[in-house]
Order: sequence, then C-alpha cells, then structure tokens
Amino acid sequence: MRHAFQSDIDTISAIAAVPRILDVVCDATGMGFAAVARVTEANWVTCAVRDDIRFGLRPGDALKVETTICHEIRQHGAPVTIDDVAGHPVYGTHHTPALYGFRSYISVPITLADGRFFGTLCAIDPAPRRLDTPATLGMFKLFAEMIGFQIDAQERVLTSQAALAEEQEAAVLREQFIAVMGHDLRNPLASVDACLRMLARTELAEKPAGLVQMAQRSVRRMAGLISDVMDLAAGRLRHGIPVSPGSGIALEEGLRQVVAEVAASAPDRRIEATFALAAPVACDVGRLMQLGSNLLTNAVAHGAAEAPIRLRATSGPDGFELEVGNAGAPIPPEALGRLFQPYFRASGQPGQQGLGLGLYIAAEIARAHGGALRVASDAAETRFTFTMPVASAECLATKVPDAVAV
Repeated sequence: MRHAFQSDIDTISAIAAVPRILDVVCDATGMGFAAVARVTEANWVTCAVRDDIRFGLRPGDALKVETTICHEIRQHGAPVTIDDVAGHPVYGTHHTPALYGFRSYISVPITLADGRFFGTLCAIDPAPRRLDTPATLGMFKLFAEMIGFQIDAQERVLTSQAALAEEQEAAVLREQFIAVMGHDLRNPLASVDACLRMLARTELAEKPAGLVQMAQRSVRRMAGLISDVMDLAAGRLRHGIPVSPGSGIALEEGLRQVVAEVAASAPDRRIEATFALAAPVACDVGRLMQLGSNLLTNAVAHGAAEAPIRLRATSGPDGFELEVGNAGAPIPPEALGRLFQPYFRASGQPGQQGLGLGLYIAAEIARAHGGALRVASDAAETRFTFTMPVASAECLATKVPDAVAV
C-alpha cells in the first residue's frame, strides 16, 4: 500500500508546515492523535501523523476505507465534528467509533484548486473533547486549505520541471538533427553542384545544357533552404544569429552584387538601386548581403510586377540605413505584428516557394548588428527599413530588442 501511495506521502512529507500543524491541532484541542490522510474510493492511507495515544499508525499505513468516517466525508464533502460519541444523534451507534475506540473526533476535507478531493485533516481521542466550536472548526479548515494550497504548488512545480526536462531533451534532439542535416545534406549537395559546374563547362546540346541549368538552380535553392534552417536554429537555439565584425569596406560592392543576382533571377522585374555610403559601416558584410537579398526577394515575390523595386543604402554620422520598397497590395494590419515570425507569410500566393523564414532571418541579422528592421505598408508602398549604428564593431555583440513592425 505504501508503494502505491508513495508520491502522496512524499508530497505531504515535503510540506514543512505539516508536523507543526499536527502539533497545533493536538495542543489546541487536547486530542491525542492527528493525521493527514489520503482518501480514495478504495483506500485510507496515512501520509503524516502525530500519535500520542499509541493508535499505531505510521506514514504509509492503511485502514479499510469503508471503516472510516473519512470515507463518508469524501462522499458528502462536509466536515464532521463529534464532541462525544456517547449520546450523539448520528454517530452514537456508528460502527467506526466502536471499532477504533474513540469518543471525540474531527475531520475536515482537503480539496485541491481544481475541485479534486485529496483526503482529510483528522483527529481522534479516547476521551470527550470540546470540538464543535467556530474557532476549532475554523482552525481545521484553515489548516486544510493551507495543505491543499501546498499540494497544488508542489504539483505545479513537478509539472513544470517535467515539461522543462522534456523541452531540454527536445532542444538537444533538434540541435543534433539540424547539425546532422547541415553536414549530411550540404556535403552531397556540394558534390552535385561541382558535377553540374563541370558539365556546364563542356559543350552540350541545347536541351542537355538547359537541363544542367535547371539542376543548378535546384541545387542553389536547396542550399538556400538548408542555410535558412541553419540560421533559424542559430536564432532560436543559440540566442541569435552569429555575425563576424568587419570594417564594412566592401559593403557597397556586396550590396550591388546582391542587386545584380536578384535582378538576374527575376529578369522581368526592374530594381532601382541608389547608394550613398559616406561613412564606413562596422558590420558583417556577408550577413548584410543576406539581409538585403531576403528583402529584395520578398519584394519580388509580393510586389506589383509592373512597378519597380526601390533599394536605397545610406550611411553617415547617425548610422547606416538600408531601405527596400515596392508597390502592391498593402500588408493587412493584423499581419504586420507577426511578419518577422518564422514560417509566417502575410499572404498565401499560389506557387509561393520557401519556408517563410526570409524576413525572420533578416530581422535576426538586424538584431545581431545592434540595429532594427521595421516595416510600413499602405496603398502606395510597402517599405522595409533597416537601421544600425556605424560607430564601432562592438555593436555586433550588443543584444537589443527584437525587430518590430510599425
């Protein structure tokens, strides 16, 4: 029996106030035995006890539940007080006092916050005692409520600890999975890409040459998806996308390269780019190229096909700013607050590709640089603006609030 209810016994044992409660109960009432009992439909089990009358119960010991008055309390949920069994209108002929040899008795239900019945705080004595008073009953009810509150608190702690352990285990498995994926997918993909490059340098008929180009585009897309997932993992599991401090000397050259690459992948779209970098920008050039590419790719996917995409990069004493704007349907206001969340898309266009990580990764890159990425959208234009300080590379180690939508 003790093994079956060990967790309940441990729960009560862990409540430091219980022994003191039992002492107060006995001292205040003159009762010789007091206990906290776990009472179920089939069992009455001692969880904590003070026994000055040698009743003989210890924690883990059990009584047949049908022989106890606590069994009846479990059914009707009300306290029971008996000053003296002799002459009591209800319990004078009850089997329990006769079976266990007591004359005075008090028991109050211990109920948990969700309404579950745990057990009772009870006391007995072979002599009559004055128990049926508001003060005594109030004291017992208060102690029962305190014990129930502590049981609830311990259950919440145990549930939280179990959930935390599961989440930690899941995080380790996710990180291991992503690491394996990054290694095991990138290597064969690099081999396929190398083979395709070799084929592209050979003289092929028109149709095979087109197939090679199609395969190369697929390889680049797969590599991009792997990079996005790795960046997501870095942002979520390692508290931010890693960046490498640099002087930013090649920033304009890198951004111009990004504009050329996006324009080549979308030849039917026009990109108007202007640069005015008057001050050097301490940054990870590769990461800012990735940010710019993600914003331009987003503009290609969601902007109006007939209108140009506008990119503007400026720097000065006040900082660096990269702005990408496009015409088209405005982003719904309810979507603006979620735009930088992973896997979120403001619209589900037919044939839309990607994992929905581009804007999330762009916002994380902005945050890693001590800057911010914001968006404004109306009927005239949707405009993403990234700003960051230019003063020193130390800003790359600064943690700032997440990107916001305005």
